[in-house]
Amino acid sequence: MLTKRFYSMPRSVVRVDAQSPEGPYEWWRHTISHGGINSHPLPERVVQGAKKLKPRLLRTFIQEYFAIYPEHGRFDWTKLDPYMDSLAATGAKVVAAVTIKPKPLYPAVNQYEVMPNDIAEWQQVIRALVNRYSVEKQIVTYWEIGNEGDIGEDGGCPYFFRNPDDYNEYYRFTSEAILDAFPEAVIGGPALANPDHAMMKSFIDYCAAGNAPLDFISWHVYNRDPQVHRAYTNKFRGYLEQSGIVPLPEMLVTEYSTSFDTVHVEELAYAPERASMIAAGIMAMMDAGLDYSFYYHVWDQVNYVHEFEPFYEHVNKIMTRHWNETPHRFGMFGVHTEVRPHYFVYQMLSRMGDEKLAASSDRDDLLIHAVRSQGRIAALLVNYGIESAEDRIVKLAFANLAPGRRMIRVYRIDEKRSWSAESLELLPVEQREVDTAAAFFCEVYSPAYSVTMFTFEDL
Repeated sequence: MLTKRFYSMPRSVVRVDAQSPEGPYEWWRHTISHGGINSHPLPERVVQGAKKLKPRLLRTFIQEYFAIYPEHGRFDWTKLDPYMDSLAATGAKVVAAVTIKPKPLYPAVNQYEVMPNDIAEWQQVIRALVNRYSVEKQIVTYWEIGNEGDIGEDGGCPYFFRNPDDYNEYYRFTSEAILDAFPEAVIGGPALANPDHAMMKSFIDYCAAGNAPLDFISWHVYNRDPQVHRAYTNKFRGYLEQSGIVPLPEMLVTEYSTSFDTVHVEELAYAPERASMIAAGIMAMMDAGLDYSFYYHVWDQVNYVHEFEPFYEHVNKIMTRHWNETPHRFGMFGVHTEVRPHYFVYQMLSRMGDEKLAASSDRDDLLIHAVRSQGRIAALLVNYGIESAEDRIVKLAFANLAPGRRMIRVYRIDEKRSWSAESLELLPVEQREVDTAAAFFCEVYSPAYSVTMFTFEDL
């Protein structure tokens, strides 16, 4: 029966031209994020796992539960220092989203209270925060002002800006303090939950008018459709080009993942569909020219209600519901550091190479990226459809190879879990030596909702 099943599968062809470079393959622009749920530092296993992915940037929240300014004139870095040190231990510099609401400056617990009661003192707090983590510790290079302020607590932020003008003003006086403490800072926002919100255009226009500096804009996407990423990237590039800001600010998706599920069982975290969705989304973002994306997130966490109660009105309704009762299990690592399939999507990317090659597929739901480096060609195949996908046999057809001996290795993320959970390494599902001419083809099995990495290495 198994043999008959393979014989009857649909067949597809992808083509790779080994001598048609298309520019750098900047896989490192698609990286990871973390935080917003509790104050615990990353566990050592997660630190080492993230480090293997070679991240250059990692995005996080500076949340109020770190309690860095408990009373007028006093700073306390006791909780935030070990947390930030654990992020730095991954080898990445940090993109830090400012979402604090110190009690001396925001005495009322109210998400609609967005302005501090003393702007000068707020700026002192921001200068101290930036000096601590950009100057003294040299961890943070990007400062993102706010997080999902268009939806407030529902987006993991104690700020709800009902008027875009309020966000623009908040951004202005906060950015002044950041740059005063660290003039080299890369600054931006508004980290929208809804990219279609009027706040984005208002914010860009405000900065274009010379009211505040702008190095990047940011937004979030939780959607299974890879083309949503392409559409927003193109839309916002248009906004920025029309604004006249020079140089053109970067575009960052500082959180993205799958759509929020309607069921919440452990098995969904290991479904290969999620890994293939992430890989397809990254390909779309790369092809659209997005500057950075940050998968949310590297490690799943428990929400501890007592940490949010001092500054959240609806902690049980929002944080307990989302992370304890109906956990989304977005993490590359589970709560107890068990590795998930989508970790290995990023491992594949980090090992692809650095120069993209011309490649094509005969199907829209069979995606291909091909990359070369010294003595090596790699191809990444993603079998992903929004509504459905089919198991298929894929013919990989290579042209313009330098003839010679090569080692083929095939790695795959699918239901078989072909990896070592202990060493965090993919295991090859096929490995064999070949002797190729200038043209060469081979066939690989591509299950529905799988990610396959094929490598050719010179011998």
